[in-house]
Amino acid sequence: MKKEINLKDSERTKCEIWTRVMGYYRPISQFNLGKQKEYEDRKNYIIKEEK
Repeated sequence: MKKEINLKDSERTKCEIWTRVMGYYRPISQFNLGKQKEYEDRKNYIIKEEK
């Protein structure tokens, strides 16, 4: 059984998410509100290789 880790909000560190846009990487925090919403609405897919 794994031990659950509980942290206070003051002990947490902000995690910055980067994504590839137009051939270069950029942090989502620098996106305008429209682009942030567009990123939030994206769906991720896993493509399985055929054998």
